[in-house]
Amino acid sequence: MPDSSTGSTGNTESAETAENTVDPVDPVNAASTGSAARPSRRAVLAATTAVTTVLAAGTTAHAAGTSGAPSTPSAPASPDDRKLRALVSRMTLEEKVGQLFVMRVYGHSATEPDQADIDANLKEIGVRTAAELLEKYRVGGIIYFTWAHNTRDPHQIASLSNGIQKASLGLPRGLPVLISTDQEHGIVARVGAPATLFPGAMAVGAGGSRSDARDLGRIAGRELRALGIRQDYAPVADVNVNPANPVIGVRSFGSEPEAVARLVAAEVAGFQRSGVAATAKHFPGHGDTAVDSHTGFPVITHSREQWERLDAPPFRAAIAAGIDSIMTAHLMVPALDDSDDPATLSRPILTGILREELGYDGVVVTDSLGMEGVRTKYGDDRVPVLALKAGVDQLLNPPSLDVAWNAVLKAVRDGELTEARLDESILRVLRLKAKLGLFKDPYASPDGVDRGVGTRAHRAAADRIAERTTTLLVNEDRVLPLSRRRQPKLLVVGADPASPSGTTGPPTGVLAGALNELGFTATALSTGTAPSAATIDRAVAAAQEADAVVVGTYNVTASSSQRTLVERLLATGRPVVAVAIRNPYDVAHLPAVPAFLATYSWTDVELRAAARVIAGRVEPRGTLPVPVQRADDPAAVLYPVGHGLRY
Repeated sequence: MPDSSTGSTGNTESAETAENTVDPVDPVNAASTGSAARPSRRAVLAATTAVTTVLAAGTTAHAAGTSGAPSTPSAPASPDDRKLRALVSRMTLEEKVGQLFVMRVYGHSATEPDQADIDANLKEIGVRTAAELLEKYRVGGIIYFTWAHNTRDPHQIASLSNGIQKASLGLPRGLPVLISTDQEHGIVARVGAPATLFPGAMAVGAGGSRSDARDLGRIAGRELRALGIRQDYAPVADVNVNPANPVIGVRSFGSEPEAVARLVAAEVAGFQRSGVAATAKHFPGHGDTAVDSHTGFPVITHSREQWERLDAPPFRAAIAAGIDSIMTAHLMVPALDDSDDPATLSRPILTGILREELGYDGVVVTDSLGMEGVRTKYGDDRVPVLALKAGVDQLLNPPSLDVAWNAVLKAVRDGELTEARLDESILRVLRLKAKLGLFKDPYASPDGVDRGVGTRAHRAAADRIAERTTTLLVNEDRVLPLSRRRQPKLLVVGADPASPSGTTGPPTGVLAGALNELGFTATALSTGTAPSAATIDRAVAAAQEADAVVVGTYNVTASSSQRTLVERLLATGRPVVAVAIRNPYDVAHLPAVPAFLATYSWTDVELRAAARVIAGRVEPRGTLPVPVQRADDPAAVLYPVGHGLRY
């Protein structure tokens, strides 16, 4: 697993106003697969009688009800803690332990997954299905992944969500499940087309519009809620001050703390207006590291003063915006805690700073407990216990749920953890579930999916936002825009990394297709991230038959053969337009290119916007949200924050 407004929202707001209300759900019988059908009203009432009796008078959170829009961060719902505490008091110790975990599970169906997914579940979790997972461990949350085959299409996702809720609510003292996913947009997305996919954070940072960030969160949140997903692990609140950062990079809004803070707060407001819990990550900040916490243990060397100035502002802004959950980082910050523990396991950081100094009392969720950054120092049986002692509320995706669940159970029975400590976190999780309407109506509806997911208005909003993010860094001799009359025949070459979830791909094909739709005759030729000499020769030969060349670059380095490709293409004498499809830093390694665009990701929506800029259909309007250093002198800035050319 793995945060003053410019630009205009056009008619997005008016188009979305009616859609912001949470639609009532028709009480139709559930189907096992293929649609978002929900359990019958009789089954719902039978499964939730005890819960609704306790909460009927006490939960005022918005829900999928019969009228009204979701409550906003400025007017948060206030569930009755006395009644929620009564629910906690009725749980067994085993049920309490389960409520603390958010777990993966393989399969497109809660009860009838494919055999390969049954086998994977048995191997990794010791259960066959999501329903068996809930029965055995009583987990409070489930996280969806593409690779776990949870997210085939919108109706299937909604049906899976309904099956999970029905299975959990059918248990003795059953509670609704908080279903989550990583839908950051850009390069990290678990729910793909036909759901609406937006530009990623750094692209939004290039646009610089709080209104766009808010609209993104609002529309994306509405679509997730329609699928039964009520918690999103977004936005990334890390300030990417290290160009070599291997894990954050374009997932961050940028390198300027205050600019990142403004966009984080705006996106949080958008998500939570739609009735989905946003999650600011990764506290206390993952923006200045050269180590990926999935595979190693990063150390942040910022002083306390530097942390306050660089890392803290976006998290402060998220808290001020009413953020529902904050995710921890598996990294060490000696200036904040000199124990050599990762922040996820640090009481001085999570309780001392986050809760006591910053005043945050919402849900704290760990990053995945399967990541190396949190497993380096302690075994998988100690990590969940230490995380709870540090102040965590939700334990996300442990490598072995059986080991982690039993370790927490043993820690309570041995007196290392008190049951009161568990109750504190469970109450926070139940408050969030109540606020999100899960006690009133946890189900998705087929009509809600049809009306709310991937609509024309939503896709048009994504396109408009993307157009405001494409950044023109170089345009010597006015190479851009290309002309259909002077340069009708185009060759599109370059890197074709695996497409982010649910996008069309490959990037060369998407760019060529978009340029063809704009009246050019464009041919795609994939050359890869490390083109061989033979591949480069083929590209050069094809370029000699074209009027201009568009080349997509991906993480170019000083020794990359992508540089050789571009140099050979330039030698043909054809106009060459380079498009950095991930990091804008590529431009520093390609100084001879006469025209250079940055898209910050290779999702369809960003590549289509770049094609419109190349064709002159829209102006490039983005500006760099990060500085680009010189390749030959990293201490010198080649292009500063705010650089961006116009036609």
